[in-house]
Amino acid sequence: MKCPYCQHHDSSVIDTTKDSHGGIRRRRECKSCHQRFSTYERPVLTTPLLIKRDGTREEFDREKLLAGLRKACTKRPIPAAQVEQLVNDIESELQKKGRSEINSRIVGDLAVKGLKEIDHIAYIRYAIVYLRMDDLQTIRNEINHLLTEEEN
Repeated sequence: MKCPYCQHHDSSVIDTTKDSHGGIRRRRECKSCHQRFSTYERPVLTTPLLIKRDGTREEFDREKLLAGLRKACTKRPIPAAQVEQLVNDIESELQKKGRSEINSRIVGDLAVKGLKEIDHIAYIRYAIVYLRMDDLQTIRNEINHLLTEEEN
């Protein structure tokens, strides 16, 4: 493993642990500069191509989904790890389907469902864009629906 500090190609593994996402975290020490750093290994499973609304196909982009969710969660009391976990759950769900192509709507639906459970404000922010809520009445109806659900 190449050292991120001095670029030396030799390091030793000090500690190995499994993380909650099924990956492996290795704590390493460079044999040249003696700096310590961590590496993560996780299995690379294939995700299906997404069929967009206009019929085009696009690779599932984990970082694109994460960026969209982070925008929705901006200035909300939501730990970054919780957003990461939601992305992991969505990616895992897509892989479990075992198909080579899948409608992008499924990704959006999973994101909306997950945000609704995490934070209602982040959910509304994401839903306004994803569900194309383009007028105040539609947004008000959704907020009223959330408030009704919360009371029950």
